[in-house]
Amino acid sequence: MDNTLMKEYVLDSFKNSIKTKQAILEDENIISSIHKISAKIVESINGGGKVLIAGNGGSAADAQHVAGEFVNRFHFDRPGLPCIALSTDTSVLTAVGNDYAFDLVFKKQIEALGKAGDIFIGITTSGNSPNIVEAMKLCKEKGIATVGLTGQKAGKIDDFCDCMIKVPSSETPRVQESHILVEHIICGIVEASIFKRNG
Repeated sequence: MDNTLMKEYVLDSFKNSIKTKQAILEDENIISSIHKISAKIVESINGGGKVLIAGNGGSAADAQHVAGEFVNRFHFDRPGLPCIALSTDTSVLTAVGNDYAFDLVFKKQIEALGKAGDIFIGITTSGNSPNIVEAMKLCKEKGIATVGLTGQKAGKIDDFCDCMIKVPSSETPRVQESHILVEHIICGIVEASIFKRNG
């Protein structure tokens, strides 16, 4: 890639990322959903529940990142908040994948760790990740609230989400960049709400 094309690529990437976030900013449904999801998480944690979160690839990295923010800290020092990323235990993931199927790697963990009153956040840019779909199906049976973070296209998880945020883009990098922003906002709201801080 020559210097001119490289510069264009860099500028276009920034512009498209900003454009996607601007579209989110102007979407009242998305803003309302962020508030609703945050309130559900606060209610769950205050009631003795926990957050279970999962994704694949870059979304798995997001899940781990968010769990770290909840368990450790986000804006200020405070006690840890219960959140488990289901993509972190390689022994569990490989055992389930080997003995059963990769589609069940999150479902089996929810079967073992989840209970009514918990919240499951499934991150899938396509909205069609089979292991997220299977996890959400079980959540519905167990009384676990389901949150979906995805892109703008209709996906298989649509039928299983109590609340979802569809980033208004079909470009995977733009969707992922917006997901982490939304996740950070949710962390900030939950942390401030539970510990009665204004920022």
